[in-house]
Amino acid sequence: MAQAVVPAMQCQVGVRGRSAVPARQPAGRVWGVRRTARATSGFEVLALGPETTGVIQRMQQLLDMDTTPFTDKIIAEYIWVGGSGIDLRSKSRTISKPVEDPSELPKWNYDGSSTGQPPGEDSEVILYPQAIFKDPFRGGNNILVICDTYTPQGEPVPTNKRHMAAQIFSDPKVTAQVPWFGIEQEYTLMQRDVNWPLGWPVGGYPGPQGPYYCAVGSDKSFGRDISDAHYKACLYAGIEISGTNGEVMPGQWEYQVGPSVGIDAGDHIWASGYILERITEQAGVVLTLDPKPIQGDWNGAGCHTNYSTLSMREDGGFDVIKKAILNLSLRHDLHIAAYGEGNERRLTGLHETASISDFSWCVANRGCSIRVGRETEAKGKGYLEDRRPPSNMDPYTVTALLAETTILWEPTLEAEALAAKKLALKV
Repeated sequence: MAQAVVPAMQCQVGVRGRSAVPARQPAGRVWGVRRTARATSGFEVLALGPETTGVIQRMQQLLDMDTTPFTDKIIAEYIWVGGSGIDLRSKSRTISKPVEDPSELPKWNYDGSSTGQPPGEDSEVILYPQAIFKDPFRGGNNILVICDTYTPQGEPVPTNKRHMAAQIFSDPKVTAQVPWFGIEQEYTLMQRDVNWPLGWPVGGYPGPQGPYYCAVGSDKSFGRDISDAHYKACLYAGIEISGTNGEVMPGQWEYQVGPSVGIDAGDHIWASGYILERITEQAGVVLTLDPKPIQGDWNGAGCHTNYSTLSMREDGGFDVIKKAILNLSLRHDLHIAAYGEGNERRLTGLHETASISDFSWCVANRGCSIRVGRETEAKGKGYLEDRRPPSNMDPYTVTALLAETTILWEPTLEAEALAAKKLALKV
């Protein structure tokens, strides 16, 4: 018999100081995350219940310690993408004083043979600091540092997609168009020991989709505290997070980052993803970015990417959007190949997706490859939404390809005419 499980773990958000932890706690241990009220704001792990000891309390005091009055030194958490292209790695180092720009930070190295990134017998990979965010876990002047990866000779390693994206976004033609991105990152929370979505009966299924999207209630919403903790942590860090909501499949959530300009979109998505994984680590829940974590009549997980250029946002921009869509249709296979693994399980033509093998665009229709909003149609200017990227996409790759295809790349006249004819038949 299937047993309904909402794990004993509950992620709690609370304020330390005058607002004490409630005296009445559920039996057993509850792991949670809460935000501190002090100026050096951070997140902490709570261990509550009969097992709590003085040792745990003293360790928590050390985790909470504000070192600012005693030293100028800070902790920098260097973050990079590992050998799979989607796994995040990090390690810490002491910096002699607070910094405001990545150029003030030293390069560092790590053992690439342990991350699937070694070139031959030479396993050293060099980290180049590229973007800084405030650290919501340690607080104070401590920072998170987004890095990309190079060989000792200065060549980008194969999984360094940021290097290629930076070249595209520094092109004068692209810079002049001030490309904006709004990225909708979907993710699924899984019960750690059974590899099954949070809130689902172990070995069984909840009721059909319908009541879970943007829902409220313990029988419909699973993991809200994790989503809220992540939201606040991103705001504290300086990430351009613009919203969050429960998704169609129970146990699935989404947050939005943007509008971000150029390379910043990728930096902010990777930083937000690192923070999310740290919070789920503390909460005892597994984060998955699998594009179709549960087979069957359930929505997959995407990373819809909203995109506009300066010309699209100005009067007459709808014609520029249509030209961009034409270019995207001609490079559909290239984009699909670069967007991420496992996307064929998600892009089936069902569950608010288009078929992976066909390119289409429509106004308002979420079953198309590219969607244009009603407001954009009415105003004659605005943005387009690329609904093809999966949840495990590399944001540097997707944003750079969109800019390259719509700004830098020019099709032949014959190909353009043929594509225009095909699109006219579909729309």
